[in-house]
Amino acid sequence: MQYVLAIDQGTSGTKALVFDREGQVHARGFVAVPCSHSRPGFVEQDPELIYQSVLQALARCLDEFKGEPSEITGVGISNQRETVVLWDQQGRPIVPAVSWQCQRSLGICERLRQQGMAQKIADRTGLLIDPYFSGTKLIWLNENDERARLHIAARTACFGTVDSWLLYRLTGGASYRTDYTNASRTMLFNLATLEWDRELLEDFGLRGLRLPELCPSAAQFGATDFDGILPRALPIVSMIGDSHAAAVGEGCLSPGIAKATMGTGSSIMMNVGHTRQPAAHGLVSTLCFATPDRTDYALEGIVISAGSTPSFLKEKLRLVNDFAEAEQAFTDYDNGGVFLIPAFSGIGCPHWKYPGGAQIVGLNFSSSWQNVVRAAYESIVYQIKDVITVMEQAAGVPLRELFLDGGLVQRPFLLQYLADTLNRPVSTLALSEISAAGAAALAALTLGSIGSLDARRETRVVARRVEPGNGVEAAARNHAQWLQWIGRL
Repeated sequence: MQYVLAIDQGTSGTKALVFDREGQVHARGFVAVPCSHSRPGFVEQDPELIYQSVLQALARCLDEFKGEPSEITGVGISNQRETVVLWDQQGRPIVPAVSWQCQRSLGICERLRQQGMAQKIADRTGLLIDPYFSGTKLIWLNENDERARLHIAARTACFGTVDSWLLYRLTGGASYRTDYTNASRTMLFNLATLEWDRELLEDFGLRGLRLPELCPSAAQFGATDFDGILPRALPIVSMIGDSHAAAVGEGCLSPGIAKATMGTGSSIMMNVGHTRQPAAHGLVSTLCFATPDRTDYALEGIVISAGSTPSFLKEKLRLVNDFAEAEQAFTDYDNGGVFLIPAFSGIGCPHWKYPGGAQIVGLNFSSSWQNVVRAAYESIVYQIKDVITVMEQAAGVPLRELFLDGGLVQRPFLLQYLADTLNRPVSTLALSEISAAGAAALAALTLGSIGSLDARRETRVVARRVEPGNGVEAAARNHAQWLQWIGRL
């Protein structure tokens, strides 16, 4: 047997998995990674803890693996996107990692808009001006953190998203690279040329920043023995942002096939083929994935708060004791006219509004906590519906298939409500670790273990296909009310 090791470094933790050439999982390991909130709107992580979590997850995975480590032939990495890591040439973090969730650069974004930069940035990078993307976080660090500013001025600051940081550490500084998908989330990457945009770097005051070498998602990135955990160094042969990896794992390999990752936030991504589509309707234009032989583009809609919304009700407001109780509330109650606008860090695509916090609206004296819980889950569905609507308009391509992944797909009631609201079927795969599967597929392609990504797509097992039911009309009425409340923000 030949196996591939996949590292999936996400916001809440790191997974390590061993896949065979058919895409079946033979071992798993997981280690949590905390986020810190030093002040309102600030979300940070410790880069060193991120790196150590990879080593610990791998060790746990190998403890479960029944084969021989020598049978593992290569490594693929998928990672949380947009998070900013700055380190020096010795591999020491300069500042805490600034999470993709962080909103500290709102003022920077407003300044760039006032300077008339929105169209230039959209044309070159496919992105909106938003704190979500790495570029504005870097500008903030350069202007507000002396540690970052001094290193950037001295040209000793290495910038990367989490993939580049892990690669640098795993290879002892020998490899400093990123792939096109992660680069496409930084606001520093030109989608037309597939190169760093030096003019934008100059505009942003980041000329002294060191940037990683650019590669397709399937490529030779370096080699590592994971600080001696493995008996020999393995080639790292794929790196890709987690949402893009999920698109590969779901089989979004041709136009009109989309996936929605339903986790802390949600990324809805649809393959639009080999020609990039301009950003429109609050969507972003991005890379879907890239190999040495092909580059596929995508349109993406970003939902900032998805699974984080019911988690907030449980952990902060303590409306429920556990998610089983929340699920019971959803199935036994309607929303009672209550809507939750989950603008904890703003509302994402296609609305892109920042009203100063989340809101619960439509309350009256007959409202119950169950209505609020129902409204929280419904908000996830409505946001996905809004993205799908504008995505079809922008691409000029009807949605052919929607695959779902992420922790929330374990909630059957949520899948049914989504099918009713979209008025079309939704599907989930039997394998839950879809981002890791996408990274593993790209690694297997580079190693020659599979002949094409389409070959891996044929081995997918669909676990559940949910058709629209009796709730279509009620869902449409509720969604219309949702849009009215959003319009008032």
